[in-house]
Amino acid sequence: MEANKNKLFHKFLLLWTGEFISAIGSGLTSFGLGIYVFQVTGKASATALVTLLAFLPSLLLSTVAGVLADRYDRRLLMILGDSLSITGLAFILICIMQGGAEVWHICIGVTISSVFSSLIEPAYKATVTDLLSEEQYTKASGLVQITGSAKYLISPVAAGFLLTMSDIRLLLIIDICTVFVTIASTFAVRSGIQAKSYERKKSFLGEFKDGWNAISRKRGVLVLTVVGTLITFSLGFIQTLILPMLLTITDSSTVGYCETIVATGMLLSSLLIGVLSIKKNYVKTLSLSLALGGVFMALVGVSENLVFICIAGFLFFAMLPFSNASLDYLIRTNIDNSVQGRAWSLIGLISQMGYIGAYAIAGVLADYVFTPLLLEGGALAGSVGKVIGTGAGRGMGLLIIVSGLLLPVISIALYHMKSIRSLEKVTTKMMEIGI
Repeated sequence: MEANKNKLFHKFLLLWTGEFISAIGSGLTSFGLGIYVFQVTGKASATALVTLLAFLPSLLLSTVAGVLADRYDRRLLMILGDSLSITGLAFILICIMQGGAEVWHICIGVTISSVFSSLIEPAYKATVTDLLSEEQYTKASGLVQITGSAKYLISPVAAGFLLTMSDIRLLLIIDICTVFVTIASTFAVRSGIQAKSYERKKSFLGEFKDGWNAISRKRGVLVLTVVGTLITFSLGFIQTLILPMLLTITDSSTVGYCETIVATGMLLSSLLIGVLSIKKNYVKTLSLSLALGGVFMALVGVSENLVFICIAGFLFFAMLPFSNASLDYLIRTNIDNSVQGRAWSLIGLISQMGYIGAYAIAGVLADYVFTPLLLEGGALAGSVGKVIGTGAGRGMGLLIIVSGLLLPVISIALYHMKSIRSLEKVTTKMMEIGI
């Protein structure tokens, strides 16, 4: 039994390796396009629009992808998603090679890529449940978050360096090549395990309802999912504004180094969780890490000093894996495996709507409301401006401060919700009796 668990965990590691390499490629493109769009337009709102279109289709289609993940071979869906997402990247590359891509070209390309990428996430998360035992979940969660950190840890500094020698075209080509590595690793895993197919007696809509029932059956899971929306709304502001804010202070190469430094916090925390795991006090860990993360996020916007920004950003990123791993465990252990794909897709749709809201308004607020307030002669230049400074990037800094301070408020409310605390009692009891 133990030997089989180890074998399956090795399969997970192979799959994870492919996703890790692909994440680096995606990070190169994301960083490069952000630089490209901001340098062409000078507007945070244009950068936010590209971010929104790269995210929205994948999110909206995730519910359909979740049903597919429970109906069909999950590894095959991952292969199809990776393979077809290349078309969007190729479109952008062709436009640039023909004389330069306009913002609308980039919007079309990232939208196409996002549509097909929607197949990947629910199938990948459900595959983790297929491969691993319950006691391996938090360790796997830590490793999965290392994949997420690669986009911020390795990609920015690599992209910044590559942009000093070439341009966005090289980053796109590398990203396309990394996808083939992911496809190969997924094929290898698929050939080594039997695809699980659950009995399908209901219609597509019926299975969708099953996913919703899996979430709503336990009030704590539903509440935690909704709270996740507020969390992602807050996080969406720093995700959208950090790059244009830094570009008002320094060049793209230095921005890459700064993003890599702050993402090291996520890497170290993810490694710590991967080695030691979180074994109890999940709600307390979630609440405390959110509160501290919010304070450190607010500090990112306080100063134009790059050293200070890097330290605050490092501490902010270091809190995220603790929040994510705790939230992941509380939800995963309270949902039946047969509906994991559908449940995760709906959870993703609901909780990540906060990102959509933030992406939609962050750039507009920064360009047309907060930035004018902190320019020389602006309404807040003589008050708030004396503390955080004035200039093109200070409005974005103030918006990051405000959104960061939402997280401690959310964490306090979350900690006192009985429905969420009850999720931990259930999982603790299950572990005690060996289920």
